[in-house]
Amino acid sequence: MKILSFFSILFLSLAVFTSCNNSENKEIYKGKKPNIVFLLADDMGYGELGSFGQKEIRTPFLDSLASVGKRFTDFYAGTSVCSPSRAVLMTGLHTGHVNIRGNKGDVNGVWDRVPLKKSEKTIGEMLQSAGYQTAMIGKWHLGVPEDTSTWAKGRGFDYAVQEQWGKDVNGKEIDERVHWVNNNQDSIFYNYNKHKCLDEFRTNFALDYLDKKSSDKPFFLYMSYRTPHAHEFFLSKTDLYADRIEEWPEIERRHAARITMLDAQIKRLFHKLKASGELENTLIVFSSDNGPTNENHHSYKFFNSSGDLKGFKRDVYEGGVRVPMISYWKGKIAEGTTTNHPATFYDVMPTLAEVAGTTSANKTDGISFLPELLGKDNQQKHDFLYFEIQEGKGVAGFKQATRFGKWKAVRMRDKYHTELYNLSVDLYEEKDVSKEHPELVEKANKILKRESVKNPHFPYSGGVFK
Repeated sequence: MKILSFFSILFLSLAVFTSCNNSENKEIYKGKKPNIVFLLADDMGYGELGSFGQKEIRTPFLDSLASVGKRFTDFYAGTSVCSPSRAVLMTGLHTGHVNIRGNKGDVNGVWDRVPLKKSEKTIGEMLQSAGYQTAMIGKWHLGVPEDTSTWAKGRGFDYAVQEQWGKDVNGKEIDERVHWVNNNQDSIFYNYNKHKCLDEFRTNFALDYLDKKSSDKPFFLYMSYRTPHAHEFFLSKTDLYADRIEEWPEIERRHAARITMLDAQIKRLFHKLKASGELENTLIVFSSDNGPTNENHHSYKFFNSSGDLKGFKRDVYEGGVRVPMISYWKGKIAEGTTTNHPATFYDVMPTLAEVAGTTSANKTDGISFLPELLGKDNQQKHDFLYFEIQEGKGVAGFKQATRFGKWKAVRMRDKYHTELYNLSVDLYEEKDVSKEHPELVEKANKILKRESVKNPHFPYSGGVFK
């Protein structure tokens, strides 16, 4: 049975137009600026929460948050793999413009990690300038191990606790279990035998931060979780879903357990905010960096993690880029509401800029979705959404996609063919209608050619066209 309802297909937004930040929502708070908490799962598929149709994995807290907040049914990650998607989130630039287009790129002839440019300002830097104290805990994945100025601490976060891997400036291999506090100020080893999961360990840092931060300034907390990424280093023993041992492979039981444990850690953080009196003035957003993982012997099909959408992590079909999104802001966001407004990671910077009463740090590709959060009738829409990814040195790893209104175009490697799908009747991208609509294919190709700016790190940027 299809998880996504017929009604979500019926109400796909057809009216589209672009604009900069809204100017009609200036007075959204009185007194102290609102706090902002952004919660990011790692490789969580569209269908892995109960509130988005999951039937087996229990996520009671996030489901309850959706019931008192707003679900976005048409929300998109920056692209379909970790580093470039997070780059889009942090900079407000889509993957045709941002410096990072894949997990690795060409760096002086070596295929290696590519950092954000220093000229690409982050949400952290933007909110610091707006008077916020800022914190990032977890997976950064926007720098290089040998240059700590590219780590979160050097990119706009007053307090940063992050994992790292690869070789440091002295050529020494970094243990990814070590979490680095403010670069080299301190390092704390993650002992998996002492914690239920890595995200419990990280949440402990967040709770400690909330205890020690200044009460005189608003804060931005970016929680970058590990779950349900398939390559957590080690996981302690868990009895969650022990009753399913006979029917579920162990890798799938642990996958489900980790998602349920993440749900519990987010609950801990929420109740900490509530107990401290901060919750009433805090915007909370939960999402995922891309579609579901299909690695390390885990199958995204076992729990229908993509919610029947086509594709998974590293695909630019809907299953690779459409992700769950839940927003909560007491007294501001109407409880138990749902929107099909198409929004994406590069909209987050202008949205948080408007929330904070400031302007975007970059010439963003995004549009603030604050009016949609607040239930206003002046929400502006994109002419199109754009996605690009380059995974590996060869042309086979280059993919592009664009959504414009009800239409979705996908172009893969060097096939020299642009697929076209009508999402209003074919949400699962089963019927390529490109032959029936050559004028729409031409429109899509113009977008794909124009939006992909050449980048020396990614040889097929600019598109693969004859």
